[in-house]
Amino acid sequence: MNNPIFSRGGKTCEGWGLFVLRVVTGVIFAVHGYQKLAGGIGGTEQFLASLGVPLALFFAYVVTLVELLGGIALIAGFLTRWASLFLTVDMIVALFLVHIGNGFYVSKGGYEYVLILLAAVVTLFMTGAGSCALDTKCVREKNPSA
Repeated sequence: MNNPIFSRGGKTCEGWGLFVLRVVTGVIFAVHGYQKLAGGIGGTEQFLASLGVPLALFFAYVVTLVELLGGIALIAGFLTRWASLFLTVDMIVALFLVHIGNGFYVSKGGYEYVLILLAAVVTLFMTGAGSCALDTKCVREKNPSA
């Protein structure tokens, strides 16, 4: 893109676009994970058990930690592809186990919201964190030519 609004010194704002996607998605996941933790893991355990999930307490902790720590990792841009991978699995399970049977609209418990979060984490898994992230800074310090 040659438009000066979208480029700076010949470089596009791709890194900043991924930064916005990463931080906003990370905040959403971190807040959801914190909510599960602060509200007491028992509520998440009961919900998972009501869905027929085996080892509901174990998976309540797994989901809570994946969302909380995965969200924080996305915000920082640290281990972004790993965090995105775990969050992708989290969203696929939520999509098929909870939301798909309720139709599209989030107001009816549908998959609309989960689908956009899934798209965001799949995008971050495929692209990586972008240039404005700890992942990129760590790679550059280890390999200055990167």
